[in-house]
Amino acid sequence: MENSPTTLGSKGLINKHEFLRVIIQCLYSLGYKKSASCLEIESGVRYKSIEFDLLESQILSGDWDDCIDTLNKIKDVKDDTRSSVLFLVFKQCFLEYLNRGDDSLALSVLQKRVPTLHMSNETVHKLAYNILALKEMELGKLDEDVISELRKRLVMELGKQLPPPIVLPERRLEHLVETSVTAQIDSCIYHNSQDAVLLYEDHCCGRDQIPTETVQILTEHSNEVWFIQFSNNGEYLASSSSDCTAIIWKVMDNDKLTMKHVLRSHQNPVSFVAWSPDDTKLLTCGNLEVLKLWDVETGTCKHTFGDHGFTVSSCAWFPDSKRIVCGSSDPEKGICMWDCDGNEMKAWRGMRMPKVLDLAVTSDGENLISIFSDKEIRILNLRTNAEQVIFEEHSITSLSVSIDSKFFIVNLNSQEIHLRDVAGKWAKPLKYTGHKQNKYVIRSCFGGINSMFIASGSENTQVYIWNRQSSTPIEVLSGHSMTVNSVSWNPKRPLMLASASDDHTIRIWGPSQSNKIQPAETST
Repeated sequence: MENSPTTLGSKGLINKHEFLRVIIQCLYSLGYKKSASCLEIESGVRYKSIEFDLLESQILSGDWDDCIDTLNKIKDVKDDTRSSVLFLVFKQCFLEYLNRGDDSLALSVLQKRVPTLHMSNETVHKLAYNILALKEMELGKLDEDVISELRKRLVMELGKQLPPPIVLPERRLEHLVETSVTAQIDSCIYHNSQDAVLLYEDHCCGRDQIPTETVQILTEHSNEVWFIQFSNNGEYLASSSSDCTAIIWKVMDNDKLTMKHVLRSHQNPVSFVAWSPDDTKLLTCGNLEVLKLWDVETGTCKHTFGDHGFTVSSCAWFPDSKRIVCGSSDPEKGICMWDCDGNEMKAWRGMRMPKVLDLAVTSDGENLISIFSDKEIRILNLRTNAEQVIFEEHSITSLSVSIDSKFFIVNLNSQEIHLRDVAGKWAKPLKYTGHKQNKYVIRSCFGGINSMFIASGSENTQVYIWNRQSSTPIEVLSGHSMTVNSVSWNPKRPLMLASASDDHTIRIWGPSQSNKIQPAETST
């Protein structure tokens, strides 16, 4: 033992004594007391420090004067921490003196001991009041077992407050390993799985963890496909097209999609769809068209909102699936909230209301995020009516919100995507580049486990995927022959991505597979 190294690891960064101590602590916490005790004896390293071992012994035996003396002698403890733990000791001491009827000693603790901690008079009075109130009911009746249990609780409380190395934080080894695993996950650009990470080797995912290969091509639309969105339960995909139709597709168990309904009622191109949170209803709208509500199961139109003079740019649902909100490109129409029967519940309009390009309601129902007049983002807290206003230097074409309601992204015609936090704590956005966008509306989305990826269409016929922590794409997917207008990542199937293009098709992307067969075009 004398010649053994004091540090471990190839870089000598791990203190051997500390390392053994956290292992011993872990064995004790897992219930392997014999193994922990054997390791203590064999290594000569104790899990508990000498100071804390002494404190525990003094507290359990009720040796309060020596306990207080030990606490005062411990070095490298901040004054406020020392005062806090001494106060807990005085409190126990005070209670025990009263319990055995020694009021004079109890009073001495209040008059002489507690004031040395420089606690507020209110704290001291509250302590005296609470314990004296107990005296009327219980003190004097507390037996040795109860006192012993209170002393054990005091030891545990001191263990939580005293700093290392006097006391080790609880489950220290588990925390260190979990921190290491988290760091490996965070640095893994392809990580897209809920599976537990193996401890036997360093973690690193491959490209097969994200969708990069075309597995199906949907050709039912007869013109440009402008927008797509998976349902919240991941079981359906809705698409809208300049052919004046929207289509609901069913996601089968084998990850293939089949057509469920063609929605034919619009007289003009359909540019936007929105699923109700319960996935039983679908909204469709277009820049030159009214808003329509559809029943997903039957494919029937349940209601048409507004009249032919009411042009809708975008729409969104509230979490209850009973209220909707829509924005108009006509400044006089503003933003309207309706119930599903078409009754207007609220409206934001007026002389100063600019045209609404896009909007969204966060999934928690707290915030309404709107894009106004090309470059302005407004975040309205619907509970407090507090409003944030953010200005971009370049025109915004689309908006998308993360599932957890914490973040949103906007596409700009400057060929950038900006990620911002809904709470407005970030001074600057995170920026993503690489795709091409100059003159068309291109839509991006969050995707993957914990929305850790961003995907976007592009004017150069490709689909781009970023890990949120990197500004440059990790994948560029080829297959479409014209501009890719919209993408949607299945929220329940993290290996499924859809893209919609001016080439009249929707491509379904899945993980890379060896010896894959070139997908055939399907029209169902």
